[in-house]
Amino acid sequence: MTIPYSVLDLAPVAVNSNVKTAFSNSLQLAQHTEKLGYTRYWLAEHHNMPGIASAATSVLLCHLGHGTSRIRLGSGGIMLPNHSPLVIAEQFGTLATLFGDRIDLGLGRAPGTDQITMHALRRQPQAVVDSFPDDVAELQRYFSNASGAVNAIPGQGLQVPLWLLGSSLYSAQLAAQMGLPFAFAAHFAPELMTRALTLYRSQFQPSSRWAKPYAMVCINLVAADERQQAQYLFSSVQQQFLHLYRGSADKIPLPVTKLSGDWEPHEIHAMQRTLSRSLVGDADDIHLGIKALLAETQADELMFNGPIVDRPARMHSFSIGAAVMQSLG
Repeated sequence: MTIPYSVLDLAPVAVNSNVKTAFSNSLQLAQHTEKLGYTRYWLAEHHNMPGIASAATSVLLCHLGHGTSRIRLGSGGIMLPNHSPLVIAEQFGTLATLFGDRIDLGLGRAPGTDQITMHALRRQPQAVVDSFPDDVAELQRYFSNASGAVNAIPGQGLQVPLWLLGSSLYSAQLAAQMGLPFAFAAHFAPELMTRALTLYRSQFQPSSRWAKPYAMVCINLVAADERQQAQYLFSSVQQQFLHLYRGSADKIPLPVTKLSGDWEPHEIHAMQRTLSRSLVGDADDIHLGIKALLAETQADELMFNGPIVDRPARMHSFSIGAAVMQSLG
């Protein structure tokens, strides 16, 4: 049986492109990956980043929902500290009403932006108590059949599946305690992956919806017919992170045959560490990489982020990924 495989999309905006084109590209990729057998298509919430257009996550999911028919749609994730749980319940209750049992709500604890923008987003920017577990529990109540003084309409009784996302041990432990599925962000923070998955599985407490742990690992996938071409395409995300380390959140750079010599050795090292679990290469490379990753993590599902600015190359990369996953089944 083929292990489920899914898509993470940040609606990337290249330096030679614009947000409207990014939205069009996302819809085409959702339609393409639906045909290829991908299980879910998630969008990530980020703010004040010219290279990422998925800030209004639920609105863009609605756009994708009307252009697809089978693939699950969701957030990877909604950064819950930025929002009132009631508002998120109403938004995803609306999506679930429109598209039925195709909607996932993945939740993150980070702000998904810089400190200044975080303060512009949050209702109580000076809050010192971490209310994330309480906010998740509040969301669960809004989607349940329970009725209270305040109800999510739409949302009540729709049982929208919740996921916890993370790159640390905190989210892994909370997902285990709440009996929720857990997705680890190895595409940008791989260092704690093995420890987080072990902690999640060892501490998992069954819930009404999840009798056993369910772990998904998200990684970057940059595949091409030739290894050299894949490395070339991969240089876009390498440059993106190098710029981020210098505080420059601009549009996604075009690929280059060789990284500029302007970067300091410690910056190159930090970028390489961040992207160390990325799968880059031809179909054979990807096959070996996925087999090794599954053997190491025993993941129940893989999610691929495709940080490629060229639309046809990006779609072809996901085609290669699907073919490899199907061959492993």
